[in-house]
Amino acid sequence: MMLKEESQELNETQEKDQKEKQHDFIMEEESIGCSPTEKTSLPKKAQKTQTTNLDSHLSNHAGERPYTCQQCGQVFNRKRSLKVHMKIHFEKKQFICTQCGKSFTRNYYLNDHMKIHTGERPYTCNQCGKSFTQKSQLNVHTRIHTGEKPYTCKQCGKSFRLNAELKTHMIMHTGEKPYTCSQCGKSFTQNSQLKVHMRSHTGEKPFTCKLCGKSFTLNRYLKNHMINHTEKKPFTCSQCGKCFTQKRAFDAHMVIHTGESPFTCPRCGKSFRLKENLQNHMRIHTGEKTFECQCGKSFTQKKRLDTHMRVHTGEKPFTCPQCGKSFTNKTNLKTHIRIHTGENPFTCDQCGQSFRYNANLITHMKIHSEKSFTDMNQLQDHVITHN
Repeated sequence: MMLKEESQELNETQEKDQKEKQHDFIMEEESIGCSPTEKTSLPKKAQKTQTTNLDSHLSNHAGERPYTCQQCGQVFNRKRSLKVHMKIHFEKKQFICTQCGKSFTRNYYLNDHMKIHTGERPYTCNQCGKSFTQKSQLNVHTRIHTGEKPYTCKQCGKSFRLNAELKTHMIMHTGEKPYTCSQCGKSFTQNSQLKVHMRSHTGEKPFTCKLCGKSFTLNRYLKNHMINHTEKKPFTCSQCGKCFTQKRAFDAHMVIHTGESPFTCPRCGKSFRLKENLQNHMRIHTGEKTFECQCGKSFTQKKRLDTHMRVHTGEKPFTCPQCGKSFTNKTNLKTHIRIHTGENPFTCDQCGQSFRYNANLITHMKIHSEKSFTDMNQLQDHVITHN
């Protein structure tokens, strides 16, 4: 995998080096000054040639590039530059790598490529010691330390270290989402985003914790999870003293004390503390169930699909420490624990009676509400509940 990535990076760098060498070859005869008012005493034919060269050079400042390669779409400001570039597509690649079979148009391209196989990295960063196979790779890397971001978006002014990053960013302004999920139709601006999204359908979790075996769809989720094993909880609530491993969980907790629910459903008016809770709630109105099990059952939330999958696997990861009974989800375990603790957290605000389950409280509340009956016996039975 590492070899493949380095090969791809080398190809991009080789293309850049080739363009730079072509540019040097093109510009080496351009000795005329940039100012269009500069006079020369050369013959008319030479003056005409130099005027043409000057016009081409001035187009660099104007940003004009009227010559387009029909093979790859790259644009140039001079016809001669286009001709030199076309050799990339049509020139015979006679220099072949004996180890992988890849071919090149120039011997020095082959020599650069061979460093992938030999492991040679002659260009070393003097700040962090990281080494590279090519000088251009080192130059790009150095921008991490210098903070240089030469590629700037003309619409919003945001700058980037790599031209590829700028191209990806520009899609935000155009609104283009060319990468579409074949299963649910959702579209994305980047192919990498689509690949991550596909894991919600396939259930793939390539990032696994080596300590407990739990897997995650993203590497950052794994990193956040690893804090649980260190028992380090750097975020402490100043009001109740509860500690958290992640700032996101801490921020969500703080809303409990303020009572704030800033995210409101535009359809039913229900409010939520977290934006993601509102997004999950909205699927109730839309009927969208994007998370589908292989058995055909669909769910509005991924966590519900994960819980459902345990029906098929038989997994019950949540175990009662007092009696050893296991459950498929943490909520069921918490509810079960009340049997041992005797906790009745759901209290009637009218009579003070408490219940272990919220469903029991809801049933109880009907006693206090106004109610009609079809016969006298039902009414008499109901009256007894008030005595």
